Amino acid sequence: MTIQYHDHVLDAAALDQLFREARTYNGWLKKDVSDEQIEAIWELMKMAPTSANMQPVRIVWVKSAEAKAKLAALASEGNKAKIEAAPVTAIIGYDIDFHEELPWLFPHTDARSWFEGDEKGREQAAFRNGSLQGAYLILAARALGLDCGPMSGFDNAGVDKAFFADEPRHRSNFICSVGYGDPASIFGRSPRPDFGKFNTVI
Repeated sequence: MTIQYHDHVLDAAALDQLFREARTYNGWLKKDVSDEQIEAIWELMKMAPTSANMQPVRIVWVKSAEAKAKLAALASEGNKAKIEAAPVTAIIGYDIDFHEELPWLFPHTDARSWFEGDEKGREQAAFRNGSLQGAYLILAARALGLDCGPMSGFDNAGVDKAFFADEPRHRSNFICSVGYGDPASIFGRSPRPDFGKFNTVI
């Protein structure tokens, strides 16, 4: 088998769209996000790496007015209007029992046995890798021309009860509104540290 390494770097416009010019939006233009766009986000984000391809993320996409109201009622005061105005807000959760899916997600070996009987270890792995997948969601949405507004500031237990009632082994991590950001809703970019501030090469 021949392994090919990519030597192509994304152009400046793509890097701006994903990172340098992308912003966290607090308000949204009145433009819909279609189910097809939501599925396109998933089709990209699922390709990014997780440990043993465990794919622990579980997402509820909140689109209807009723569901938005239910989620907003469980959010902090500063986040309520953001949720209600956004075309869709993703509840990014994780499955503590992700290991039950490993026989088909990672068929190369008996990966399920690595996590059997270790709920604390599974929760740590699910939270870590589910958080990674939440970040991939943001990058996938940006790559598809959408904007994001990730948030904490909500009642996790309340959200779990309201949106994961049928899946008691699922836990909410954070939420992220997705749509077309209103430029009037953002302020100047906060400082970003130079490499030397928080990095060491040894």
